Amino acid sequence: MATQNANHPHFNLPVTDKNQPPIINIFSYQDFKTARNQHLKTSNKATKLAGSLSSMLRLHIETQIQKSVDRPKLNALNIEEKQNTPAMSPKEDISQKWREIQGSRDWEDLLDPLQPGLRKEIIKYGEFAQATYDAFDFDLFSEYCGSCMYNRHKFFDKLGLGKSGYNVTRYIYAMSHMDLPQWLEKSRFVDTWSKDSNWIGFVAISDDQESQRIGRRDVVVAWRGTVAPSEWYDNMQRKLEPIGQGQAKVEHGFLSIYTSKCDKTRYNKHSASEQVMKEVKRLVHLYQKKGEQVSLTITGHSLGGALGLLNAYEAAKNFPGLSISVVSFASPRVGNIAFRDELYQLGVKTLRLTIKQDVVPKMPGIVLNESLQRFDDITGTLEWVYTHVGVELKLDIRSSPYLKKRLNLVGFHMLETYLHLVDGFHGSGSEFRGNSRRDLTLVNKDCDMLIDELRIPPNWYQLANKGLVQNHHGRWVKPTRDPEDVPSPSMESLQNNALGLGDSYGLESSFGFST
Repeated sequence: MATQNANHPHFNLPVTDKNQPPIINIFSYQDFKTARNQHLKTSNKATKLAGSLSSMLRLHIETQIQKSVDRPKLNALNIEEKQNTPAMSPKEDISQKWREIQGSRDWEDLLDPLQPGLRKEIIKYGEFAQATYDAFDFDLFSEYCGSCMYNRHKFFDKLGLGKSGYNVTRYIYAMSHMDLPQWLEKSRFVDTWSKDSNWIGFVAISDDQESQRIGRRDVVVAWRGTVAPSEWYDNMQRKLEPIGQGQAKVEHGFLSIYTSKCDKTRYNKHSASEQVMKEVKRLVHLYQKKGEQVSLTITGHSLGGALGLLNAYEAAKNFPGLSISVVSFASPRVGNIAFRDELYQLGVKTLRLTIKQDVVPKMPGIVLNESLQRFDDITGTLEWVYTHVGVELKLDIRSSPYLKKRLNLVGFHMLETYLHLVDGFHGSGSEFRGNSRRDLTLVNKDCDMLIDELRIPPNWYQLANKGLVQNHHGRWVKPTRDPEDVPSPSMESLQNNALGLGDSYGLESSFGFST
């Protein structure tokens, strides 16, 4: 099933190696697409290996449908009723309680049961993170592979988020000096938009109407998840790198993506860190001078959540007193316990959403951290132990009557699966919400998680005819991009100059380089 709407920009990649062990088969988002049309069943050997790994991690991943969970009946699902219900709930005025929703009291009494206003805000930021995937050009046959498919002025409209109440103000580009296989998406063409950089996210600002509803001017940074868990597994516990002046350390690979730059590149003469921090400072100062209350909300899925924590750490160092919150999905561990403690002392509020059956939040440091965490809390700081930060909202695949319960490591990790579970979560002792509004079909965009009774094909989300169109001669061709959607280093340079990226701009670097 191909979508006819050009607002669904997804492509297929070459088939991955089927002989890789199970942990390697937990792909990055773009790698999920690689296998979506293969419909391969997990081998008995792979299932046993995955089961062994999950047992070691106390994940309790099911290899078959649990007997304790009844298969839902179509009558109970009210499918017709859902299909005729608007997918969006009316927006709620949270202007009087926005600080609590942003975590001023660490979400005390808001998570279990989940406060409705908070649920909607979590989904809002999750959709911003999802947008970084939906707008990314994964097509290896495109000279623009690795870029954003749309310019920032029509970004949300193209992705069906035109009513979000936010406007994109800047795109973020990243590179890495580390050799991270499969991280950098490159075109197969020699003449390409960039040989060393990828688009990795955006900065946005709430408009007047949304700002009135949420009680402040909200600066949002959304980071795209990119690195496959196989790479985190391969590099886990290899190197923690110090940041700041204390004992805080973070994973070297994440830090490299956040801080790498090179004068010879077209898009990363300035690092992702420098790009985002200069734009955040511009927006914060602009609206604070107007007398408005300003917040910074950072979101991301998987690797994007890891980059978001580094971003929050640096922002808190530079903007004391600013309300800074992180809403992350399926984020791996980023740093050591000293890093966690310093984020807490800086006032950064982190809401971390995990799924019980998802492996990625256990990374890096899968093997060592689970047994050493309690010991370390008592005895002091073990500088090499990775740990999580913030408050956790733990979800469970088994809570939804619409999801298959068998082993599906890819599906467990997908952001759309997270958003579905958040939408249906009421409380730890409650049934899945019957009045959840989010479109069920979205769950199967790039995986096979929905029960067969729903009749939603797996991996359905792709561009019609895989992006090919017929020209006036009747031949199928790959269309050229609209000129306004073509990445332009000259435009980026102009924006950099306008932001003062050539000077210090009054920012304090926390990562051992000069801004």
